[in-house]
Amino acid sequence: MGVEIRVEGLRKSFGRQVIWEDVSLTIPAGEISALLGPSGTGKSVFLKNLVGLLRPDRGHVYVGGGDVPRLNENDLYALRRKFGVLFQDGALFGSLNIFDNIAFPLREHTRKRESEIRRIVEEKMEMVGLTGAGGKLPGEISGGMKKRAGLARALVLDPEVILADEPDSGLDPVRTAYLNQLFVDLNAELGATFLIVTHDIGTARVLPDNLGLLFRRGLVMFGPREMILSSTHPAVNQFFNARRQGPIGMAEEKDAAQIEDEGAAPPALPAPIQPQLMPSDGRVRPSMRRPGEWLRDHRVKAPPGSFIDNEGRDWLTGWDGLTAAHQRPQ
Repeated sequence: MGVEIRVEGLRKSFGRQVIWEDVSLTIPAGEISALLGPSGTGKSVFLKNLVGLLRPDRGHVYVGGGDVPRLNENDLYALRRKFGVLFQDGALFGSLNIFDNIAFPLREHTRKRESEIRRIVEEKMEMVGLTGAGGKLPGEISGGMKKRAGLARALVLDPEVILADEPDSGLDPVRTAYLNQLFVDLNAELGATFLIVTHDIGTARVLPDNLGLLFRRGLVMFGPREMILSSTHPAVNQFFNARRQGPIGMAEEKDAAQIEDEGAAPPALPAPIQPQLMPSDGRVRPSMRRPGEWLRDHRVKAPPGSFIDNEGRDWLTGWDGLTAAHQRPQ
């Protein structure tokens, strides 16, 4: 089962350059969360602060009762065992075959027998759809397979938290869709906490339970998917709907004159909220919320056309019938 991550007042800079400051959020245990933002807003830096690879200027990162920036070396080493990390490029060793890449953490950090290591590695390879590929070198497989191999390696120590840094980077839309489905299926099976850093709007609109946006050296907003996807906050609306109108510019944030020039145009409505991606077996994950639940509770009107899937099914009104065979776990 996953653990909660609580971040309070986090600030990070490199020299005189402030990356972000006063970042506070709670990543719920066992849920899929995604953090987005324009390039250069410190999304990958944020992940490194969570696992103690970088130390913040100030603030707290609480994971499983420990405050990461204040742990001694031994306690930090033990806490990192709770994490599995999928790096942006897979970070596979080019001279090792896929099996040995996945087995590497087990051989480095455990005293398991080779027969047990083989069992675990083969189990994780099957879990990510790499059965039979163990003998191949990283240079002999596709980018999508490299990502899945990196994910299998992140899973071998049975982590409570899985961090994924731009997992869809370099993947075509079809392979991105397969990877997103894999994340949902793994969350349903393992119950681990997932935090995915991405700039892919397609992924953000269908995959996570919670969404956040980094911009202007801070966290603009973080919360349930329906809160973010229905938001009229200028930066959130612009980014999650891929629009030019708003405070985010081509290279950096726009100046006041640019924003004033745009002010004459009527504000754009949020795009329709798509149904959330379901596990392959159709079950309802414990962290999934009924479509429209947050909107109803907070008296927010859904954007027109929301919760209609590619087959024309209305998940807002048809949820009970569409999930009748796979009721929400009690």
